[in-house]
Amino acid sequence: MATRFDPFHEMDRLMGQVFGSERASATMPMDLYRSGDHYVLHVDLPGADPGTIDVNVDDRTLTVRAQRSARTEDDVQWLAKERPVGTYARQLTVGRGLALDAISATYTDGVLTLTIPVAEEARPRKIEIQRGASQPAIAAADEQTTSA
Repeated sequence: MATRFDPFHEMDRLMGQVFGSERASATMPMDLYRSGDHYVLHVDLPGADPGTIDVNVDDRTLTVRAQRSARTEDDVQWLAKERPVGTYARQLTVGRGLALDAISATYTDGVLTLTIPVAEEARPRKIEIQRGASQPAIAAADEQTTSA
């Protein structure tokens, strides 16, 4: 099994260390939006083994971690090998007012989808205004007109 010499590999590795967060967003791109009373997070994880995907919440930090294994083919000469492999993680700081104990997750067609409900106490609600009993008219105005 011959390995092709790549003079830019070391530079690419160093740049990956310097710009690690950019690498994470490039290898785990995501979309996040609010829909009604929950947030939806889609994270692209093509080629990740579903058994290696891990989602954790610690305090207010949501971590998504996944593993992509290298393909091991016997008797091949690689002409290009650009698909990233290894363990990838993405962390998000989540705000207050989310029901973090009620997050649901699915993994379909290489996309991890997390549904994060808004906590009941943080949902907007309309406050009904009660009409009070009508007050009697102020009698002081009547007294001035009668005493003059």
